[in-house]
Amino acid sequence: MLFCPTCANILLIGHDDSGRNEWVCPTCPYHFPITKQITKRTQLRRKEVDDVMGGEDSWKNVDSTDTPCPKCENPRAFFMQLQIRSADEPMTTFYRCTDAKCANQWKEG
Repeated sequence: MLFCPTCANILLIGHDDSGRNEWVCPTCPYHFPITKQITKRTQLRRKEVDDVMGGEDSWKNVDSTDTPCPKCENPRAFFMQLQIRSADEPMTTFYRCTDAKCANQWKEG
């Protein structure tokens, strides 16, 4: 964005009498001819995603159950229950495959 050096309002693209593009201030008589292409790129930093489950440490001391993994069909899975909705809603059960190569995670409820 470019701003008017006279009144500091944002400049708009307009046309002069001959049809050429120019920067035009909507509040004062400032005009500036556009002679070359103006580009500017800003690389945004990606936000780091927090592991809401607590990472690997949260799975260290959990129990396992006879629930098959939907990805690899392993017959057992670790599980933990968390209250992620309001108190009058049931708890959500999170599962993780016991097979270390798979380690698929899913939830129920």
